[in-house]
Amino acid sequence: MAQVIKKIQTMKQQKITIYFLILLSGFVFSAFSQVLLPEVVVPSKRYKYLLAVDNKELGEPIKILEYNAAAFDVKSSAFYEDEYDEYFISFYLPNGYILATYDKDGKLLRTAERYQNVALPSAVSKSLIQAYPDWSVPKDVYLVNYEEQKGSTKIWKLVLTKEDKRIRVKLNERGEFIGK
Repeated sequence: MAQVIKKIQTMKQQKITIYFLILLSGFVFSAFSQVLLPEVVVPSKRYKYLLAVDNKELGEPIKILEYNAAAFDVKSSAFYEDEYDEYFISFYLPNGYILATYDKDGKLLRTAERYQNVALPSAVSKSLIQAYPDWSVPKDVYLVNYEEQKGSTKIWKLVLTKEDKRIRVKLNERGEFIGK
């Protein structure tokens, strides 16, 4: 009787070991299996503009507005006609806008962007703190001009105040003063 009990225990241990090995092989297989993701295609007319105007420190609404300008399809718009060479389209936010020019093929040629009272990027803030340590910034304007051939220029126009004094300064995206 003791031998029968011992055989049953041995068979149970073997079953548990087999289940464990099957379970372990499933985990190993899933850990090394390859997951296929859908392909993402970014047309060249979109990524050049987005790369040129990208500022990782800007707020989400500005990034979304710039993406909308990049993704706009002139050919599918209601006012598209073959006879025009250029189309001027405006995109708006409560604190800014983009005026974009597209050719008849839908390629983004240039933009003029203006945003008011946006958080300053770290390079601009550091330059201001070093040059004007006790001054505040009650008003700022962020200007972006993009041209397909030249890339983009980004300028911050700021009004600085300290007590009853008020001055205006201009900085580029690297925080370099370009005019007062």
